[in-house]
Amino acid sequence: MRTLKVLTGGLAFPEGPRWRDGKLFFSDMHAHQVLAVDMAGKREVICEVPARPSGLGWSPEGRMLVVSMTDRKLMRLDPDGLKTVADLSKLAPFDCNDMVVDARGRAYVGNFGFDLHGNAQPRSTTLVMVAPDGIARIVAEELMFPNGMVITPDGKTLIAGETFGARLTAFDIGSDGSLTNRRVWAELGNSPPDGICLDAENAIWVACPTMSEVIRVKQGGEVAERIKVETDAFACMLGGADGRTLFVATAPNSDPDKCRASRNGRIEITQVEVPRAGLP
Repeated sequence: MRTLKVLTGGLAFPEGPRWRDGKLFFSDMHAHQVLAVDMAGKREVICEVPARPSGLGWSPEGRMLVVSMTDRKLMRLDPDGLKTVADLSKLAPFDCNDMVVDARGRAYVGNFGFDLHGNAQPRSTTLVMVAPDGIARIVAEELMFPNGMVITPDGKTLIAGETFGARLTAFDIGSDGSLTNRRVWAELGNSPPDGICLDAENAIWVACPTMSEVIRVKQGGEVAERIKVETDAFACMLGGADGRTLFVATAPNSDPDKCRASRNGRIEITQVEVPRAGLP
């Protein structure tokens, strides 16, 4: 059985991990910061995001893109600070959430769809695509809390986790960024998906909040592996020098006030056999 060790702790609520340039970048959502940590555990603050950061990505030019949650904006980190790329408040009914950015710089941004922490009734919502020029449009609807997303290395397929649908849903990506041919990639039963990442065998690692585990899922729904966590798992990412380090963002819960008070969030790591997708 694989065990996890703590790379860095004392976080409010880590989310949106991304491996780049020898470091893991992630959002400490309820601390309003984007951070980076190296494999030695050395941590740095990349930027402050007053309206709470979530999904991260990079433009083709190498500029970091950050989802700003409560004001529902996509931001870009320029040398002189964060700048607004697109205001999504008319397209996303509630707080924006995770994001994936394709090789052309198109950002796909999910949103809650309802007041999660206010205990509102779950309802379906939209997935928004922001083009590099900042023009945003809805590319999918009727999704139950679109959350973690991946794009296959060939750039042809987007797979999104629907947290309140307990499934992974796939789309074909058109030349203009449109999403078509919606289909179920995997039903997950009692394992709601949050953050996800894709490995070189086209299996998906899924962080499952409320189940205290990360699972490796094959297309069709077969669970090939389970890794238990001490608290709860909210996101995961493959990285490290050989792409075989699995980073897991963990916390006891997602309540903003409790997370800020306890600071029990962690980035935990373990080694796996299959590296991340897209390696040479």
